[in-house]
Amino acid sequence: MIKIISKNKEKVSMITDMSESLANTIRRSALEIPVLAIDEVEIYKNDSALYDEVLAHRLGLVPLVAEKTIKEKEKCSCNGKGCGKCSVNMKLQIKGPTTVYSKDLKGGADVVYEDIPITLLNKDQELELVATARLGKGIEHSKYSPGLVYYRNLAKVEVDGQCDECKKCVEACPQKILEIEKGKAKIKDVYKCDLCEACVEACKKNSRNAIKVEKAPELMFFIESWGQIKAEEIFTKAIDQLNDSLKELSKSLK
Repeated sequence: MIKIISKNKEKVSMITDMSESLANTIRRSALEIPVLAIDEVEIYKNDSALYDEVLAHRLGLVPLVAEKTIKEKEKCSCNGKGCGKCSVNMKLQIKGPTTVYSKDLKGGADVVYEDIPITLLNKDQELELVATARLGKGIEHSKYSPGLVYYRNLAKVEVDGQCDECKKCVEACPQKILEIEKGKAKIKDVYKCDLCEACVEACKKNSRNAIKVEKAPELMFFIESWGQIKAEEIFTKAIDQLNDSLKELSKSLK
């Protein structure tokens, strides 16, 4: 069972009755989705305050989308040496005074977010480089991760007759999801409850035991995309990668 709570291009949240072991497997399988990122940087001139290594690291974390279909390096006819089929080149040449942004990268790929700051250049300072991007997987390096995939237990909140409308639990809730209705505390949105039990502690300090917060058997499953792939596609592609892994395991066992 899967019930979508909210969905847009960048984030999906849903309720599911899958086991924690399966949810964790899907989470880990998302790191096997091929994603484009800058892998090598050849710097010809760098007058900025950042070391070459720091600059290359920042460039590697810029989300990219290829203008053409490219292959994984290991599956390319060049045998991983790097060619036009499995890699794209991007150039950056700029002179200060200015702030260097991701949009200043030009070449065979598009940046997902144009206004990611890279570095600062003062008057007469220059930055010139050529970057090579390729497909990779999050199991190699986090720069190839398509986004965040995580889950937690759904909360089960109960309020009994001991509630005397003191509002202490309402004030203590960091998620602000409690309200007083008809003389009794009521949860407005159980999906936002993260089981911190701050409301329970506040109730106990007021010599009451009116609120109980427990883990429900269902899970809240969240996917937040970095922008290269839609959030819902991360879920489906992660399942595809899991199926491929199971097929490989089956072959190995045979």
